[in-house]
Amino acid sequence: MTEAEAADRLAFLAAEIARHNRLYHGDDAPEISDGEYDALVRENATLEAEFPELVRADSPAKLVGAAPAAHLAKVPHAKPMLSLDNAFSEDEVREFVGRVRRFLNLGPDEPVALTAEPKIDGLSCSLRYEGGRLVLAATRGDGAVGEDVTANARTIADITQHLCSGEGRSPDRATLRPSPEHSGTFEIRGEVYMSKADFAALNDRLAGERVFANPRNAAAGSLRQKDPSVTASRPLRFLAHGWGEASALPADSQYEVMRAIESWGLPVSERLVRVETVEDALTHYRKIETLRADLPFDIDGVVYKVDRLDWQARLGQVAKAPRWAIAHKFPAERAQTTLLAIDIQVGRTGKLTPVARLEPVTVGGVVVTNATLHNADEIARLGVRPGDRVTLQRAGDVIPQILENLTPEEDRADFTFPTACPECGSDAVREEGEVDIRCTGGLICPAQRVERLRHFVSRGALDIEGLGAKQIEDFFRDGLVHSPADIFRLTEEQLVLRKKDGRVWAANLLRAIDDKRAPDPVRFLFGIGIRHVGTVTARDLMRAFGTIERLGEVATAAGTDPAAFEQLTQVEGVGPVVAQALADFFAEPHNREVWNDLLSQVRPKPFERQERASEVTGKTVVFTGTLETISRDEAKAQALALGAKVAGSVSAKTDLVVAGPGAGSKLKKAEELGVRVIDEAGWAEIVASAQ
Repeated sequence: MTEAEAADRLAFLAAEIARHNRLYHGDDAPEISDGEYDALVRENATLEAEFPELVRADSPAKLVGAAPAAHLAKVPHAKPMLSLDNAFSEDEVREFVGRVRRFLNLGPDEPVALTAEPKIDGLSCSLRYEGGRLVLAATRGDGAVGEDVTANARTIADITQHLCSGEGRSPDRATLRPSPEHSGTFEIRGEVYMSKADFAALNDRLAGERVFANPRNAAAGSLRQKDPSVTASRPLRFLAHGWGEASALPADSQYEVMRAIESWGLPVSERLVRVETVEDALTHYRKIETLRADLPFDIDGVVYKVDRLDWQARLGQVAKAPRWAIAHKFPAERAQTTLLAIDIQVGRTGKLTPVARLEPVTVGGVVVTNATLHNADEIARLGVRPGDRVTLQRAGDVIPQILENLTPEEDRADFTFPTACPECGSDAVREEGEVDIRCTGGLICPAQRVERLRHFVSRGALDIEGLGAKQIEDFFRDGLVHSPADIFRLTEEQLVLRKKDGRVWAANLLRAIDDKRAPDPVRFLFGIGIRHVGTVTARDLMRAFGTIERLGEVATAAGTDPAAFEQLTQVEGVGPVVAQALADFFAEPHNREVWNDLLSQVRPKPFERQERASEVTGKTVVFTGTLETISRDEAKAQALALGAKVAGSVSAKTDLVVAGPGAGSKLKKAEELGVRVIDEAGWAEIVASAQ
């Protein structure tokens, strides 16, 4: 994957993960399974590790949950409610413990005790007790600010209104009484959930109304009601797994604090254990995995936490997750079903993607009807045809994946991949050296046109406030917008009747559109959606040509003038592939029409060079590991402003490596090559000295 393609993919992943966070945490209406969501997050992490210079300010790795819902009051958390990093194999768990050892500088014989407990699939909730009395219950929200659900939480039988005496274990809840020993503040955190049996009974009771997709959705929707009486009618449970702000702790280990919380009247997992070695932790994981189907509630893994609290404090956190805990997720679940049809979808760049339409099948509690087939080569490899029985897996892709054709021997016609675009009829071709087949219709293809319009207004491009993908789709469907220029021709008369508060909404939207009539040239060029031109390449091109108009002139000439084509290839970061993509784009008359029409409505600013002389001017810098005081985007911007070049990999041409915590192969290679290595503080000194 090229750097430009990686930038495009990271932009897509940031938007897609944010959308699924809103659906899951905010709307309680997820469209994909946890496994599919985890696959998106892992793909994002893999790309960010491979291309650290492309890490975005809105990277999913820095975000927790989603913004609180509008109908519930917002409350800040005294201590952030973090999420957990995931492990998907035993080796990753061993590496987690290895990182703990290295960070704490422990000897090989010093044990790292862990707690291990099932990871229940519910809605995170924080219970704040003051003087032993429950005063606030809040959802996680975005990790910093949650939703006030105090009145609703009070209706849950498992949630005690007063912390009781800490004498003994697992007290009889019927005998709980307020205890004077709790004089300070203590936040108990855990999961609100619904048992499988209660979930089934609730859906039976709601038959004919809106039913819930799974127990997690049911629990989240029930807790976040406006009316507490609705919550009270739902069979919600609570299980504690940690704490937040605390005036004092009753013990110095994770395990003993959790046992104290249990003695105060809050339920704690019966399968919470303390183990002395990572192998014991993995044994407990395997035991819980065998019990998974028989447990009364849904779980999706096992959580390990470093037991010693002083070690937890030293380990701290990275981005949105603590260094002292990790979730060991269960492997993807599989099922068998019938392939009913293979449909072809056309994406923004014209890529034809085959999608399997399936006889509905439940996999891990989620009904699946579609699966990815990736490309023509994958269809040929699997030998699948409509009518075949297939094995399906819900993990490793944006939508579920077909693993195996179970009926290849049956007499059935092979599937023929189309040679023409199903949307516009243009030729569909495979470029040399590529696996994907693409429509050649460009902006005359309706499917590409809508996707390119969505891309044009996306966050990484023009980022027009109030104009998102849904509005673009509606405007296109209703004939208001067919090309990017049409966005700038929208009028109040066209918009005012589309919403109840139409005049105010239209005025705000038109003002936001007008604010983008002199856009940043890099964002503008990226937003056009020329193949292979991501944000990094767009910046390289604008640095070389200065203005959008000049780039357009050279790229147009490059189709017939070898000198102009050579001029494009000479731009640093732009090779023959990108140059050919630019030449091909401007060789199409309809693309030039769209380009010229857009420039009749907007005037992109000239590219501004804001470079200052520094000790890294003209040198190549690589950032690796975790940056803790600034984002990767900010660090790269600083380097560019100092006249440096930012690379994604270490080579003999690298002059400087800035290594944060977690630096791996790039740091090792730099040391092997004798490249100068500094930490984040050293980089801050270089930036400060240039000011």
